[in-house]
Amino acid sequence: MLHIKNLTYRIAGRTLFEGAGVSVPAGHKVGLVGRNGSGKTTLFGLIRAELHADDGAVNVRKGVRIGGVAQEAPGGPESLLETVLAADAERAQLLKESETAADAGRISEIHTRLADMEAHAAPARAAAILAGLGFDEDAQQRPCAEFSGGWRMRVALAAALFARADLLLLDEPTNHLDLEAALWLESYLASWKGTLLIISHDRALLNKAVDSVIHLENGKLTRYSGNYDRFERTRRERLVQQARMRDKQEAERKHIESFVNRFRYKATKARQAQSRLKMLARMEPIASVMEDKTTVFQFPQPKELPPPLIAMDNAAVGYAPGEPVLKGLSLRIDMDDRIALLGANGNGKSTLVKLLAGRLESLSGKTTRHGGLKVGFFAQHQAEELHADETPYQHMARIMEAPESKVRAHLGRFGFIQNRADTMAANLSGGEKARLLFALMSRDAPHILLLDEPTNHLDVDAREALVHALNDFSGAVVLVSHDPHLIELVSDRLWLVDGGTCKPFDGDLADYRKLLLEKRRKSRRDLRGGKSTANRKEGRRQRAQARAGAANLRKAARTAEKRLENLNKQKAELEAKLADPEILQGSTRQLQDLGVKLGKLKKDIEKTEQTWLAALEALEG
Repeated sequence: MLHIKNLTYRIAGRTLFEGAGVSVPAGHKVGLVGRNGSGKTTLFGLIRAELHADDGAVNVRKGVRIGGVAQEAPGGPESLLETVLAADAERAQLLKESETAADAGRISEIHTRLADMEAHAAPARAAAILAGLGFDEDAQQRPCAEFSGGWRMRVALAAALFARADLLLLDEPTNHLDLEAALWLESYLASWKGTLLIISHDRALLNKAVDSVIHLENGKLTRYSGNYDRFERTRRERLVQQARMRDKQEAERKHIESFVNRFRYKATKARQAQSRLKMLARMEPIASVMEDKTTVFQFPQPKELPPPLIAMDNAAVGYAPGEPVLKGLSLRIDMDDRIALLGANGNGKSTLVKLLAGRLESLSGKTTRHGGLKVGFFAQHQAEELHADETPYQHMARIMEAPESKVRAHLGRFGFIQNRADTMAANLSGGEKARLLFALMSRDAPHILLLDEPTNHLDVDAREALVHALNDFSGAVVLVSHDPHLIELVSDRLWLVDGGTCKPFDGDLADYRKLLLEKRRKSRRDLRGGKSTANRKEGRRQRAQARAGAANLRKAARTAEKRLENLNKQKAELEAKLADPEILQGSTRQLQDLGVKLGKLKKDIEKTEQTWLAALEALEG
């Protein structure tokens, strides 16, 4: 399906790939991992032929349809369902042609192909994908233009999944999803039938949806069998083995050098010494296994406060004037709490976090906070508030009002050491901007950390560093995340935001998955019980098309049946000749000619049978 051979690619004088090679067989699902900036997205551009290699080759099997999420999110007047259905260009073209086609043979071909691709089930499949990504039946009928950019990117993802590409390329597909949609996507990709190449830092997704991992490191591509956990284990074992081999080589090198130094000027040993010098020259050095230093986070430890930090008694919160977003809130948070908020986007998780942060006040009921409480609040949109022409040091110095040594020491807790602390924010990566936000929010040693999607721009190593930092933090943590791995390792309590309120969820993340699965089953049962307006409309249109083409299809079926009868008669005659003793004892050339004719007849019969059956199936449809 995909074969990369001796690939070299440079950008702005920097070598991203040098002599890299790897193959992806058809039907395999592969995760592409590597540090931020290592060239993963660039590799996708090379596969799509949007970029061209400096040397080597990136070969995709001829005729393969490459799919992926469009860079520009759809935003026209078409409904979400119409937008997703249009993503299957072949289906849309065939349906359009079927309305005007007059030739019986072509009509048969069109309906055969539509039947093969299960076109009749397409609206239901598109609706199921949209539902899995968080769009209910009403939302699916609304124009794309009515939705925000993040929601439109979900529509773009739905279109990519619906189009059924032979090779599907997905670059961080969970970044615009909430936990519920991310869990659905895990299951959907796990059952994907095509070839999949996915860039992701989501460990849970890489563990469930892929059967191998390609690691991009130092310009090379190395493929490992199994999911992400197995890749990590295998690679660790390989690094340990490499370290042992290097130590052994260094010991051997020192032994040879010692011999040479002792005997190179002694006449009786000079030849042996020269031989060992040649051995040293031929000895290929084994690379050091020292890796780039993994980012380490370290949140400052807060002073102990007596519980509760925050308590709510029948509180309601919203954006006055108007109906509250959440009400009936009777919850409390203590210093040792680790809480993850569950619930689909739009249910009010961010509103609750703003209430906890003190950015919103209760509309009714009572919310109390400890008098000495300090809150650290993180949200991805805050990256837009960074000053592009200022360095991390300048950002931090302005709000800390402390000596330079203390400012730089605090930045060092989040990986900003040496020149990185003096790099303009405009030149920082997404992950570095996220780490700068962590540093800014924690400058006063807050008692509670409120984290709204903190991992979107962090690579796998940085996410692990965040897990360790949060588990070492002695204050409270309230987390909103689509990353199940982060939730499972950090939180010990789950709150479910649903139905206009928030309550503790009695269970773990596995129980929540089961709850979501049951809801989806119920939704599918409801959908089967009463089809949506769009599905009914599509059904009526397809039935009208079927009636219009029925006469021609019946004619095509009769023609195929008559031809099949004639071909079978010829086949019987040929087989009788081949069984004739006189023919069998005759010339070899005659036997060969009859065998060739019989083979051709069998192929014609098979092809005619397929045409006949396809016409009958189309009629039945």
